[in-house]
Amino acid sequence: MNPTASAGPFASQLIDIVALRVSGIFPANHPPSIRTLREWTRRRLIPHHRMGHFVYYDPSDVAAHIRTKLKVPVRA
Repeated sequence: MNPTASAGPFASQLIDIVALRVSGIFPANHPPSIRTLREWTRRRLIPHHRMGHFVYYDPSDVAAHIRTKLKVPVRA
């Protein structure tokens, strides 16, 4: 059995912030802005990997973390 095929809809690869935004883990019509994603990264609200001054994300880790742990208050 191919291990990447059973990993779900997201392959286990690292992507940048622009690719994370359009990766499909956020609602199609309302993805978070790059500014919001950078703020979540700075506050360590989503998992990320630093390589030098570059920041990469594993979409499967981010999707699992958002579903289980990220609580964003609703705007009134």
